[in-house]
Amino acid sequence: MRKTRVLVVEDSVTVRKRLLEILAADPEIELAGEAEDGKLAIELCQKSRPDVITMDMMLPVMTGLAATEYIMAHCPTPILIVSASTNRGELFKTYDALAAGAVDVLEKSTGAEAEGVWERRFVRTVKLVSRIRVITHPRARLAEFRRPPLEPTPPSLDRARPGHKYEVVAIGASTGGPAAIVEILRSLPAAFRLPILFVLHIGEPFGTAFADWLDAQTGRRVAYPRDGEPVAAAIGRVLMAPVGQHLVVRDGRLHLTRDPERHSCRPSVDVLFESVAREYGASAAACLLTGMGRDGALGLLKVRQAGGMTVAQDEATSVIYGMPREAIELGAAAGVLRLDEIGPWLASLSAAKIGGKP
Repeated sequence: MRKTRVLVVEDSVTVRKRLLEILAADPEIELAGEAEDGKLAIELCQKSRPDVITMDMMLPVMTGLAATEYIMAHCPTPILIVSASTNRGELFKTYDALAAGAVDVLEKSTGAEAEGVWERRFVRTVKLVSRIRVITHPRARLAEFRRPPLEPTPPSLDRARPGHKYEVVAIGASTGGPAAIVEILRSLPAAFRLPILFVLHIGEPFGTAFADWLDAQTGRRVAYPRDGEPVAAAIGRVLMAPVGQHLVVRDGRLHLTRDPERHSCRPSVDVLFESVAREYGASAAACLLTGMGRDGALGLLKVRQAGGMTVAQDEATSVIYGMPREAIELGAAAGVLRLDEIGPWLASLSAAKIGGKP
């Protein structure tokens, strides 16, 4: 069986050698090289063509973010960010790297874990990320990525029903979600007023400032909701489920709960979608984006069965087609759209008469 070839990028000699030891101990893994800075990481990626790269963010010569942007634009390779960055500025760099095409992020070992727990998780995640198909990210170059979007072309999906009132949009995503949600939000017109409720699978400590980063990236108001906040207060805003809490709509208000995980996820897309279906029925729109697993598929079906409008992201533009595929196979998606079509579809719903709950 062909081994998984891994390039390790880490400036700390001690940490780098430890990562190399962990990987070398697995018979299914082959070391493709090691680099202590971003410039060397690019050179080794081009030379050795690894199956996966583990990338630290804080590197000399060229940062992990800059190296990720270059690699994804010129020699796309699955990248797992392995970082201990927890302050706001460093978290933002991690989000930038995810938006530029890095697949996933794993916190460095703190030393407090039980023996072997972090090591097994690291190896398992490396293998998983290595199997993900990645595409060239021309917008991974930072200047390109922040360029104002072009005027979108409306999708062919039958969109707004004449005279119909839409009250809320729910969106769920997992792996590949940071880049996808940025593209969608940036493509929406300034006049878009429907409240957007958003669930992204991203773990601690990396999810703590994601809403703030998304707000800065998109020009739309993005925040974590307060428990009990009226949905009506979210008009024209994006409210994102906090890490470790489900986001639920009930009686016109947003509620944050620590109910049991769904599909090993909290927040869960299913939990949000199901509550939206119950609360809004035909006045809801829901969209399931790229991600691993099946969270959100059944919830999207509930929205459709309640008369709401539903779409799933297509395979060609999904980093991982797991969640959208599950929804499509269930018959939950009324339409399947490319990523660049989803924003225009949402805009068409907002252009319909907007209703509001009393």
